Amino acid sequence: MSGTAVAVASRSASEGTAGPSLQDDDFALFGLPRRFDLDRALLDERWKALQRQAHPDRFAHQGAAAQRVAMQWSVRINEAYHRLRDPLRRAAYWCELHGVPVDAESNTVMPADFLLQQMQWREALDDARDAADIEALLQTVEAQRRERLAALADAIDQRQDARAAVEQVRALMFIERFIDSLHARLEH
Repeated sequence: MSGTAVAVASRSASEGTAGPSLQDDDFALFGLPRRFDLDRALLDERWKALQRQAHPDRFAHQGAAAQRVAMQWSVRINEAYHRLRDPLRRAAYWCELHGVPVDAESNTVMPADFLLQQMQWREALDDARDAADIEALLQTVEAQRRERLAALADAIDQRQDARAAVEQVRALMFIERFIDSLHARLEH
């Protein structure tokens, strides 16, 4: 096990740093700061390096136990990568690490102004006569998405405000679903 842990270390032993642990949070596993705005190229680079180091085939000569541990590492690395790669999942994870889970399934309370905005968008979609109407609505909703992503980045990276971040994440979850429905409508 220690051989595998050393093998998947994101920093070499020669640097005097300990390797990652399966219990590390995703940011620590990848050696990244706990931020919303991440360097995507650096994330991708570290993912590839970690996957190369943890690939079970590298441990075939060490037996089944070493391969199982390497498989656990590979799964853990992939899960963390997919969570950090997606802005909403990354933000929700950050909030959870800061003691404020999103709880989207059980907490459906939204600010009144956002609920009103949702109703207006749904009405506009119902009233859409053609693809041009849907495209116009899509542009409006995508602009709102960009504004909310910027507010989310500010809540996390500037203010370290997990409660404000959760509000933005929950709103963005609705916006993402609505954008998906707009794209589906355009395809028909």
